Amino acid sequence: MYQGWEESGYFQPTFDKDESFSIALPPPNVTGSLHMGHGFNNAIMDALTRYHRMDGDNTLWQPGTDHAGIATQMVVERRLEAQGIKRRDMTRADFIDKVWEWKEESGGNITSQIRRLGSSVDWSRERFTMDDGLSNAVKEVFVRLFDDGLIYRGKRLVNWDPKFQTALSDLEVENHDEKGSLWHFRYHFTDTELLTQDGKNYLVVATTRPETLLGDTAVAVNPSDERYAHLVGKTITLPITGRIVPIVADDYVEKNFGTGCVKITPAHDFNDYELGRRHSLPLINILDERANILPAMEVYPDLQTREPTLETTPSEYAGLERFAARKFLVEQAGEQGWLEDIEDYALKAPRAERGGTIVEPWLTDQWYVAVKELAKPAIDAVEDGSIEFVPAQYKNMYMAWMTDLQDWCISRQLWWGHRIPAWYDDATGEIYVARDEAEVRSKYNLSDDVKLRQDDDVLDTWFSSGLWTFSTLDWADVNADPRVMDTFHPTSVLVTGFDIIFFWVARMIMMTMHFVKNEDGTPQVPFKTVYVHGLVRDGNGQKNVKIKR
Repeated sequence: MYQGWEESGYFQPTFDKDESFSIALPPPNVTGSLHMGHGFNNAIMDALTRYHRMDGDNTLWQPGTDHAGIATQMVVERRLEAQGIKRRDMTRADFIDKVWEWKEESGGNITSQIRRLGSSVDWSRERFTMDDGLSNAVKEVFVRLFDDGLIYRGKRLVNWDPKFQTALSDLEVENHDEKGSLWHFRYHFTDTELLTQDGKNYLVVATTRPETLLGDTAVAVNPSDERYAHLVGKTITLPITGRIVPIVADDYVEKNFGTGCVKITPAHDFNDYELGRRHSLPLINILDERANILPAMEVYPDLQTREPTLETTPSEYAGLERFAARKFLVEQAGEQGWLEDIEDYALKAPRAERGGTIVEPWLTDQWYVAVKELAKPAIDAVEDGSIEFVPAQYKNMYMAWMTDLQDWCISRQLWWGHRIPAWYDDATGEIYVARDEAEVRSKYNLSDDVKLRQDDDVLDTWFSSGLWTFSTLDWADVNADPRVMDTFHPTSVLVTGFDIIFFWVARMIMMTMHFVKNEDGTPQVPFKTVYVHGLVRDGNGQKNVKIKR
């Protein structure tokens, strides 16, 4: 029956009615199978679509799938490893060919399941985020944002997966309740005559990650904590490295938690990073991309400094894996007498959603979208009712996120995905951005003898999916039928779960309103209504998700 409907074109839209209705299917990842959450989501969309189609509206339910960067790469790598082949032993092109082969084998599973659900999507317009049309839209958006000064490359702290050696979005990091330890260490004053109020010549700091001691650049206390007021501005000489660091006062420190003293490691902790910025502290990176201790630690006086100075790592730590370094440091602290205490501690362990590796805050060069300018119209559109959240309570969640945005890290250290359209002249250090290398040479007046190297990174999957409502309607194709965009954009409603309001919904609104305009030049919204439904969870309260391991 369904095949007959599809072959008869019953799900294809018309363009001659007075009213139009459209929905963009949230693109399921191409990596696996649909779960109960997809069935729930599709049932809602199908009911809306069929109602409007029967009501006589021009109706389009736009289908498609997502290339799912890290998840897909993980699946293909495992398939190859089962054959005794490692990705690093292949060329990038050969590996990408293997991914496309796998996609052709397995990609039909998702679409066949959508058909089995009876979903009345228009299969004649099926899209994939790595299709030529959508890839061209991604390049167009990246280049224009860069030319507008809204994309830049900079050194920042990111969620880093040492296993896959890539940056992760917050959504790809899960905080697990685990049993750990809290280690208390004695940090002695540089001035041997300096004492605390209770007569000690050291402060006691506590940490769940002892190995980060190697990268400490300060100890912080609360400015209202009278116990330590006379110590602010004095210095500590760190154990192991012998580095002299200041004692600073900052409201971030809770004076009633522990001893009221906090070790500060700006290059390996997000909160410390922000505190470090407030106090102009240097950042010291102690880890390589595999989370092993560097033989020479990288010292950055600030984030504007491109090349660090190097500080030799104590030889007994150089090259150690982070947890081996932790064990060795604790043993050394005990032997040398500066280990005060060890206590059992319940902690939130940040693990990669896929692979389960402990995620490391890591200082690295990445590409970013400057979101402040993009956020303003996206906030206004919800405030003035151009976009309505249903239920209305989710407007508050959206606004809370949008009014406290950080620049968006969009680069990923993967091979599968949209490769960043940036080229480097290694001889000069210059970076050039254009749609392809030929355009780079024309745009920047570069001769053929200038050797260029394309950036190895790919874009965050959320970057391409953030263009979903208009890229799927052939926005970047100058030869496309203009009636499609004119009739079906903005889309009528987005049906989604609350967990991706920020990661997907907000970014779609920001991107669409910057690139798609109404006839009068005002920004066009991607959808008029956001219908937010609940999540399907398992017996342990965990949401249904895609491939994790």
